[in-house]
Amino acid sequence: MKRTTLIAALAGAAILAVGTALYYTDFIGRGPGGVAVLTPAVTATTPFWPARVGTLAGNGLPGIADGPAASSRFSDPYGVAIDPQGRIYVADGGDSNRIRVIAPDGTVSTLAGGSEGFADGKGTAAAFDTPSALVLDHQGNLLVADTGNHAIRKIAPDGTVTTLAGGGAPGYLDGVGRAAQFNGPVGVAVDAAGVVYVADTYNDRIRRIALDGSVTTIAGNGKPGKLDGPALEAGFDTPSAIAAALDGTLYVADTGNHAVRMIGRDGQVSTVAAPLEAERRPVLRRPVGVAVTRDGYLYIASGSGGRILQRKPDGELRPLQDADLAPDPDGFGSDGTVQLFGPRAIAVDRDGSLVVSDAAAPRVHRLAQPRQGEAISARTRPPLIRRTEPMPWPVGPQDMVHEVVGVMGEVRGSYNGDSRDHFHAGLDVRADVGAKVLAVLPGKVTDPYANWAFGALGEGLSVGPLSYIHMRVGRDTRGKPLDPRFQILLDAKGKAERVRVPRGTRFQVGDPLGTINAMSHVHLDYYQGGMVVNPLTLPFVGFSDGVAPTIQRIALYDSANQRITAKKGQPLRVLRSLGEVHIVVNAYDQVDGNLARRKLGLYKLGYQLLQPDGTPVAGFERPLITQVYDRLPRNPDAVKLVYAPTSGITVYGSKSTQFDYAVNNRLQDGEVEAGSWKVGALTPGNYTLRIHAADYAGQVALQGRDLALVVE
Repeated sequence: MKRTTLIAALAGAAILAVGTALYYTDFIGRGPGGVAVLTPAVTATTPFWPARVGTLAGNGLPGIADGPAASSRFSDPYGVAIDPQGRIYVADGGDSNRIRVIAPDGTVSTLAGGSEGFADGKGTAAAFDTPSALVLDHQGNLLVADTGNHAIRKIAPDGTVTTLAGGGAPGYLDGVGRAAQFNGPVGVAVDAAGVVYVADTYNDRIRRIALDGSVTTIAGNGKPGKLDGPALEAGFDTPSAIAAALDGTLYVADTGNHAVRMIGRDGQVSTVAAPLEAERRPVLRRPVGVAVTRDGYLYIASGSGGRILQRKPDGELRPLQDADLAPDPDGFGSDGTVQLFGPRAIAVDRDGSLVVSDAAAPRVHRLAQPRQGEAISARTRPPLIRRTEPMPWPVGPQDMVHEVVGVMGEVRGSYNGDSRDHFHAGLDVRADVGAKVLAVLPGKVTDPYANWAFGALGEGLSVGPLSYIHMRVGRDTRGKPLDPRFQILLDAKGKAERVRVPRGTRFQVGDPLGTINAMSHVHLDYYQGGMVVNPLTLPFVGFSDGVAPTIQRIALYDSANQRITAKKGQPLRVLRSLGEVHIVVNAYDQVDGNLARRKLGLYKLGYQLLQPDGTPVAGFERPLITQVYDRLPRNPDAVKLVYAPTSGITVYGSKSTQFDYAVNNRLQDGEVEAGSWKVGALTPGNYTLRIHAADYAGQVALQGRDLALVVE
């Protein structure tokens, strides 16, 4: 072999070129006599490669379970790192507070930690509080951003945990080791010389830990904002991840600004990726993870929307395509891109594949280019868990029934005139303006940017599996903080402009989370395995539903979307030559205690075809269930498939609330699919089309459910 040419020399590592491949020396693997072993790195990154998503560990149910990958459980998988032997390290926050290891054979074990606290020690004798990002240095030490302890911890190869910097209390202070102060650091990176960089998240700064343990500030003016320019004058907003490139450039996932920022070697901060102003639903939203390859490509985890984006060195940015999912031409299903539920961190493996933590799933995935002949593995979803014990209500008194004014799956419009803009994702509970919103489950804030829309009607906060919306987060009616867990940020005039609820903040049942705003209700979104599930699976104390759904009308439409009408006094005639027709049912539900004018959406819909004597037609022995509102599809435009254009509610300009369900189209287990009723295959004659309309309590509409028709 020809003598290699040294193209870069850095303390702790060297980068060399052999032919077209890149190699690097690694202190973890030294050969006999102290000679550094060359470990092959990625030859070259493929631009915008199609990714196959495979699960490395986690069965999709939250918890703490070591063992085989398929039965392992994570509480809040966040940071990920890969060592040269193929072991994957996972910072598991939530109730776990452990550093976990996924062995090459998939076995999951605990490396360090086990209880929430702040203690150095070996293995499980150590304690963490909401560990977040992870990174390996070239000596084999694992560095941990210990968010809840406001510290950077180090785990030696033998499992001994020590504190590198930070003393356990929030603050901002440069210094050496524990004398320095951080405020909820979430991101950490290390360069080839062993210098550590920290995304000091709630100080809105980037910090540096030198080899002697001294901490200095290298970027950020300490106030949330977006300002490029000289590093110490630049503005960041909740920076949550950081990556160090080989040339010394730093890349920052600037979560609150929906951007990726670059700190150049010249000390200047610039923005290298951000959504376009015209994008209504940009793919780059709240980035929380960033990784850089050795040839200058960036990978970005978009925390809101779940995309994994790649940025080429020339600046072109696209989400990775999912190798197993073709784009849906109707736009109601997948757009063909990789879409995880709550990606948090990315590690680039030596073969170019990505290891990504998906905190909302909760699972750890590998994204890799598909190999020829490789079988596609089924993507399983965890079972829907229905609680049996009664739940307290989100407003007081928590042990008394409150009026439910909206349920999951209802159609919602937009103020620009679209009557079918999105699904109503949760449960609405009426309350007076100013009333306190109270936690219904114990939980921990896991998202670095957990609350949004300060001062707007849609203001909300995510705690554990629930989001509470339409409230002044952490503030009373005068804008005063409810307790110290809520950090109120003031503008230059001393007026509140932001509230922060840091990652790792805990709440217990009954703790106040905010006060009801002008919407006069609190909205609850409930998540399981990353998907929005029906909050009625939470049995609230005393809640009852003894009112059967109401069907107001049944209509049939041809393929040109023209309604099929009947002559006065005659049954509806349907021509077999139409081939297929569409069924639209106008129906609604109510629950005990509703006002008479209140209309709620249904839980289950379908249809059945009967002979003149009332017996089912073959194939319709039971109703064909087409729609079940147990989980919602991720694409909000799917609402246009399961609701007819005549739908709408009064809040968005409709004269009255109308739920017109396109019953022939399917929505089940969060997946949508277009369908139709095939009348061309029917024998001519008289039939009864019977609609199955049920609520969550299982009651079925009996009145108005039958439509007599003649098939000709």
